[in-house]
Amino acid sequence: MLRIRPLCLATPVLVVLTGCGRDEPTPRTTQIIVQPQGQQPQAATLVAPAAPPPPHAEFVPPPPPGMGPVVWQPGRWVFSGGNWAWQPGQYVTPPPGNTTWIPGRWVQQPTGGWMWVDGHWA
Repeated sequence: MLRIRPLCLATPVLVVLTGCGRDEPTPRTTQIIVQPQGQQPQAATLVAPAAPPPPHAEFVPPPPPGMGPVVWQPGRWVFSGGNWAWQPGQYVTPPPGNTTWIPGRWVQQPTGGWMWVDGHWA
C-alpha cells in the first residue's frame, strides 16, 4: 500500500491558500457625466436681450446629387454683436442610427432674455 507523506498533501494546500490572500483594496474613483440624450455640449450660452424676429420663409432646394442620404436643417436667427442675422438652412448627412433632426429654438428665460437651445439628432 502507498503511503502519502503529510508534507506532500500540505504543499498543494499551502500553494492554493497563498493565492487566496487579500490584497489592499484599490481606491475607487467615480466619474459622473451628465448630458441630455442626443444633445451635444454647448460651447457657450448666449442670451439675447429680446425675442428673435419671425423666421424667414425658406425655399428648400433639392438635395445636391451624390451626397447620399441627407436631411434639411432649417435656417435660424443668430444673435451676434448686438444684431440679429439670418443663418440659412442647409443639407447635412445624419450620423449613423439617427435620421430625424430636431431643430433648435430660442427660449425665453425668467430674467427676460432669450437663450438658444441647440438642435439635436433623434
